[in-house]
Amino acid sequence: MSRFLKQHPHWAMTFVAIIAVSFYWAIWAEDRYVSRATVVLESPQIAATDINFSSMLTGGGGNGDLLLLREHLLSVDMLKKVQAELPFRQHYSENGDFFARLHNADAPIEDLHDYYGKRVSLEMDDYSGVLNIEVEAFTPDFAHAVAQLLLQAGEAHMNEMGQRLAEEQVSFLERQITRLEQRFDETRTDLLAYQNEHGLISPIHTVESLNQVVATLEGDLARLQAQYTASRSFQSIRSAELVQIQSSISALQQQIDKERNRLAQATGDSLNKISSEYQTLELKAQFAEQTYSSALAALENTRIEAARKLKQVSVLQSPLLPEYATRPERLYNASVFAIIALFLAFITSMIILIVKDHRD
Repeated sequence: MSRFLKQHPHWAMTFVAIIAVSFYWAIWAEDRYVSRATVVLESPQIAATDINFSSMLTGGGGNGDLLLLREHLLSVDMLKKVQAELPFRQHYSENGDFFARLHNADAPIEDLHDYYGKRVSLEMDDYSGVLNIEVEAFTPDFAHAVAQLLLQAGEAHMNEMGQRLAEEQVSFLERQITRLEQRFDETRTDLLAYQNEHGLISPIHTVESLNQVVATLEGDLARLQAQYTASRSFQSIRSAELVQIQSSISALQQQIDKERNRLAQATGDSLNKISSEYQTLELKAQFAEQTYSSALAALENTRIEAARKLKQVSVLQSPLLPEYATRPERLYNASVFAIIALFLAFITSMIILIVKDHRD
């Protein structure tokens, strides 16, 4: 056997490595306790009216919120919060074996964050929509404390983020409502001032009434003209009846011309001009009223949406206080390393044989 190992030193190195690694996993590696928790994000089920103004401001949720929660729990900010509330550096630098511990208790934040990522694992199950949290520590109490802190900080962060977004949306709508209310008041004031200036409540209705009056006068004029024409066939134009009819016709024509001048004329305040200006002011007032009403409804809808944006971290599996160490997986790790080492040694032997054959 010793002769074989001398002739094939790579096999000797392989056996030495397997023995050394197996010794590490079996005896030297220190126990690590794992606290596990499973959570899901839920929002209050509040029905909200579907208003376009507000729907432009709101976003979706689902697994995207879980991804945001996962990234926050793995972030440097989360690590800083853990350090502030728990002796993170002290625990991982004073416990554990040489390969598992934090070697420098004063390590820069970048190195510490890399180590944090090795001890905190978060996996999202896309199918069930849950987030699985695992925290490794060298004592069961510390693993449980870190997992509990992650849950509390994660829920607070999601609520703060949703509340801040909702407050910004509500604040934006409130500013818009103030502006729209002012514009609505201005349009109503302009409309009332125009009515008072011209002494007309509704110039449009006045125009319609005058049109009816003109139509009636034109009907009377046509009747008198027909009567005048018929009477001329057998009476003198100087007869009292024809003179009276002619006077009535002239009076009707003057009245019709007067009413038409009130309705429309090239200069002055004719009713058609007044009516057109009034209609423009009325449309502006109606549009301002509709916009203001829509904004008020959107504000109420956004306030309801603000409550829906609050995220509650519902715990499906509360952080486990480990009773025994589950890491490292000693037999599994040693077996995997041994298989890989033997496989590489076998490949090396094949390469050596091929090279010798080519030399011969």
